[in-house]
Amino acid sequence: MKILIINGPNLNLLGIREPGIYGNQSFEAYYEDLKKEFPEVEFDYFQSNIEGELIDQIQRGGFSCDGILLNAAAYTHTSVGIRDAIKTIETPVIEIHISNTFSREDFRHKSYVSPVVKGIIVGFGLDSYRLGIKFFLNA
Repeated sequence: MKILIINGPNLNLLGIREPGIYGNQSFEAYYEDLKKEFPEVEFDYFQSNIEGELIDQIQRGGFSCDGILLNAAAYTHTSVGIRDAIKTIETPVIEIHISNTFSREDFRHKSYVSPVVKGIIVGFGLDSYRLGIKFFLNA
């Protein structure tokens, strides 16, 4: 099982960015925990603040991975390009959000990504990624 995790803008600041919303743990530390918890999974991880780089990674993993966990962050609410990239690949994608986007600002209630993904996991903190991995392992 090969799973690609893609994180979008500002998620490189997890652990220091708005800890009341996103928690105190960096994604890098959490990622190490995931690799230990799921040794049967081959993980690949990518983070960028640049939309085109995220699209490149979706396309790269979209024909070589068993699943993609995508936290497009703010691009969720703005990017037709990311949506179109997901539509063109074979690999199933799960949309991930650390916070409950529906309990936040109104602009976060609209996702361009949701209509083209396998499912959505919202609001379980970093455990949202763990839930996505468990889905792929049980699918």
